[in-house]
Amino acid sequence: MQNQTMLQGFEWYLPENGCLWSRWEKQAQNIAALGITDIWLPPAYKGANGAADVGYGVYDLFDLGEFDQKGTVRTKYGTRESYLAAVRTLQQAGVRVWADIVMNHKMGADELEHVRATPDASDNREKAVGDEREIAAWTKFTFPGRAGKYSGFQWNWTHFNGTDWDDGAKTGGIYLFEGKRWDEQVDPEHGNFDYLMGADLALTNHDVVEELKRWGCWYLDTVHPDGLRLDAVKHMQRDFYTDWLGEMRRHAGRELPAVGEYWSPEVERLLGYLEGGAGMRLFDVPLHFHLFDISGANGNYDLSKLLDGTLVQAAPDQAVTFVDNHDTQPGQALQTFIQPWFKAPAYALILLRGQGLPCVFYGDLYGVPHDGIAPVAGVKRLLWVRANLAYGELHDYFDDANVVGFTREGDAEHPDSGLAMLLSDSTGGEKRMYVGRRLAGKTLVDALGKCTTPVTVDGEGNVTASAPAGGAAVWVTREAFDRMFMEES
Repeated sequence: MQNQTMLQGFEWYLPENGCLWSRWEKQAQNIAALGITDIWLPPAYKGANGAADVGYGVYDLFDLGEFDQKGTVRTKYGTRESYLAAVRTLQQAGVRVWADIVMNHKMGADELEHVRATPDASDNREKAVGDEREIAAWTKFTFPGRAGKYSGFQWNWTHFNGTDWDDGAKTGGIYLFEGKRWDEQVDPEHGNFDYLMGADLALTNHDVVEELKRWGCWYLDTVHPDGLRLDAVKHMQRDFYTDWLGEMRRHAGRELPAVGEYWSPEVERLLGYLEGGAGMRLFDVPLHFHLFDISGANGNYDLSKLLDGTLVQAAPDQAVTFVDNHDTQPGQALQTFIQPWFKAPAYALILLRGQGLPCVFYGDLYGVPHDGIAPVAGVKRLLWVRANLAYGELHDYFDDANVVGFTREGDAEHPDSGLAMLLSDSTGGEKRMYVGRRLAGKTLVDALGKCTTPVTVDGEGNVTASAPAGGAAVWVTREAFDRMFMEES
């Protein structure tokens, strides 16, 4: 069985030309050949900014690029027809498709409503900073372009807890609507981190929950995704997702895996969320921050602590590991983009170690022309090594501040499999590691080409290998290296 590897199939600054779905339809076989087994596609529904919306400013969940709304029929990525064609073609190529689900908020309402609301403090949403007053809120969603097709449900202020704009006074803020409370079971940052943006859905409102279930079943029947990426779960009532995912799985009649975005560097918060029974994996945000810190520490990071306090260490089966994503890239609110010198070592860590589901960022594989960022050298080789060689028992060697690594023993199912990976953030160095008796007597070479002198595994299955200064080496058998080179050629 091949290792599972996810690709985030977009970055923030893609051209607004409606071509992404068509691109993935054309590239389906190519990404499968790279070793990609799963792809996370961006939100496919109409956003408030029309053809310019990345997808997170959700306007109409039922409009997949079919109706003339917000000044466009297609979305930033294409039409409904091109989206469905891309999904089918990817699946036929053996690539599982994960849909991006955004149900925390809505934006771009069709009409204003006058509602009484209280302004809350931005740093403590449990504290009012003014008296209740009437505001003009963009909360009436009638979807005139869709005219009731698929759903006749229309949204009004009672379906939301609050918003961030008073159009009457032309003032921003965080406004809690009359008779409402912020949803509970959310992250405790800012007192209560229910509110994120736009018109915040009231996930304890029966009508809201039922409409989101109806939409979810329609979406599953229409698109047939293989998995779900769930946006902003730290801002949403946890019991809502426990209930909603259960309903979706019953409707689909299958497992329907899910991964949630809970943006916190504190692993205890992620574990607490998982222990609440939400029924999903989470992105390993703490590991991302460790990698970011290493890249900017000028060699002064204690690598022996690299995995401490990460989700992949505490709950590997529930961790989706990543290096960067659309939120961490330059220009975004959560910008924590890992420096170029450490990108390949970071990918060697998440792709080859064998714990967690690794997710490769579009911008690292293909570059980010908007910011002049080139593709990360070595990522395609690392994907090949993961697909072909990263199997067998894992042995960790996170026992030194300067040089750390791990080995995989390989297995009989994958010819020439097994490897040794070492990385250093400073001067480099050697480490003796056990790679298993299957590789005894084998010559190993560095697949990344940083270390040029081959090493030999002794009769007991041990090897002494090097890490380059400020980088990583991936030691594989000569036979495996030759296969990789031939396939590249």
